[in-house]
Amino acid sequence: MTRRLAEVAKKVGVSEATVSRVLNGKPGVSESTRQAVLSALDVLGYERPTQLRGERARLVGLVLPELQNPIFPAFGEVIGGALAQRGLTPVLCTQTKSGVSEADYVELLLQQQVSGVVFAGGLYAQSDAVHDHYERLADRRIPVVLINAAIADLGFPTVACDDVVAVEQAWRHLASLGHERIGLVLGPADHMPSLRKLDAARKEAAASGLSLPEEYVARAQYSLESGQAAAARLLTSGVTGFICASDPLALGVVRAARRAGLDVPGDVSVVGYDDSAFMNCTAPPLTTVRQPIEAMGRAAVELLAAQIEGSEVAADELLFEPELVVRGSTGVWRG
Repeated sequence: MTRRLAEVAKKVGVSEATVSRVLNGKPGVSESTRQAVLSALDVLGYERPTQLRGERARLVGLVLPELQNPIFPAFGEVIGGALAQRGLTPVLCTQTKSGVSEADYVELLLQQQVSGVVFAGGLYAQSDAVHDHYERLADRRIPVVLINAAIADLGFPTVACDDVVAVEQAWRHLASLGHERIGLVLGPADHMPSLRKLDAARKEAAASGLSLPEEYVARAQYSLESGQAAAARLLTSGVTGFICASDPLALGVVRAARRAGLDVPGDVSVVGYDDSAFMNCTAPPLTTVRQPIEAMGRAAVELLAAQIEGSEVAADELLFEPELVVRGSTGVWRG
């Protein structure tokens, strides 16, 4: 019992005495704190006291495209914790190849009568994908928040890291190190964050007097293996500075460079994106552009909670500033 009290109190951010009052049905606790404690019990896998089991927790779908990329578990941890503090229980929905689709998950969530849905990466970022399931959510007036750049006209509030600023930071860093042939490893051609990154890179190239020909731009799926294959193509074009759309892609570039007999950062410099877990432990430690995951995740939950509580929330995009984190994968080009 003592351990349970301590874990729940830590999860919610209240005292153990407050948790005890909720579990024993005693007065002196606000309704929001009470709901947060009950939600934390569900999240941590503890049974509710018998007298409280009839109260079903308010459910929120948390839809992630995968868990292999560390950025998505990181978002899930922040969002799940922030939801629990508001008395909302996250329902994790992770897509798998040849498994349950995003549309299938939406259908399941609607059947469960969820209070809202947070998408952290999904088909809303791809202009050529099918978006009917988003229309279903809108028609049912289900509160929704999207994380990272989305196609236009979906009508949901969005929380995003500024892709333009991210590329500006990475490009100027590589240019300051003397790199003149800077290339990009991006996601699919219809992927909105990648489109923004490409447009920003073209503007930076023009402003710095450098060129960005098509052979300096490679498309890839968001995996280390795909990044390696894309980098192999760019290396044959003479690219020495790489800006990548994710950290796994960047690690794939490092692998490709080494297999080509090149040194990182002596011959090739690589910049990732996200600053996901353990990027300071790679060899060399990865220079990357950090997304403010904590701030973005909490902002998404605030927007969702406001909708659940009946407030009108504008379908705007909140842009968060990224931060370049310089480590060992970038260095002066020795030409």
